[in-house]
Amino acid sequence: MTEDAPELRASDADRERVTEILRDALAEGRLDMDEFEERVEATYKARTYGELTPITRDLPAGTASPAVSLNKAPVDRGGWGSRIVGGEGSSTWAVAVMSGFQRKGRWTVPKRFTCFAFMGGGEIDLREANFADGEVELNCIAVMGGVEVIVPPGVEVVVRGIAVMGGFDHYEEGTPPDPGAPRVIVTGLAFWGGVEVKHKITKAEQQRLKEERRQEKLDRKASRHELHAARHEWREDRRAEREDRREERSRRRHGHH
Repeated sequence: MTEDAPELRASDADRERVTEILRDALAEGRLDMDEFEERVEATYKARTYGELTPITRDLPAGTASPAVSLNKAPVDRGGWGSRIVGGEGSSTWAVAVMSGFQRKGRWTVPKRFTCFAFMGGGEIDLREANFADGEVELNCIAVMGGVEVIVPPGVEVVVRGIAVMGGFDHYEEGTPPDPGAPRVIVTGLAFWGGVEVKHKITKAEQQRLKEERRQEKLDRKASRHELHAARHEWREDRRAEREDRREERSRRRHGHH
């Protein structure tokens, strides 16, 4: 475990695992309702592992719900080996003169791809593409036009273009490249035009993440509903116990007389 592990951000899934442990502890009588409510509230407020871990520290490990681990499982992007397919590439050049071009979807990027945009625009989308080699070069020439290059997360990008009264822009993703991922070198010239490189996930991945967030919200809502139901049931049980004690005391008084 690294020293800064407690500062790692906790996910909704981590908070749900802690909530499951607390529910088990409530059912087993290890926590009373007040303690359960207090810890659930602290769980949903926690932002880091350092805040989340102490919540279950005094509860037994090895129950149905796993303890929170400070070691995050590696993200398996996978599939890069299968996407470097060799060959010549399905398209090696593109031209847009006062018009536009697109290369997107399932296509094979050659070792060297050249494109020219004059008073027009082009889009080179590599998110679903295969690659003829582990290192490919995109030679982009934009004259009073523009070319947009879209790469998936995990791909290393090197920009070596020249801009004259224009721009070669690369919006860094801020994460290291994936092992085995291809390397994309963007070269060329932007004259009164621009070449822009962006890292984006696919629309399918965006939809999947959106669905995950929606399901997590539904799960949290269900957890809160269960909490309220458990609290109501606990109060009803306590009320019934008090009634039983009062009846027992009454019977004893009447029996004594």
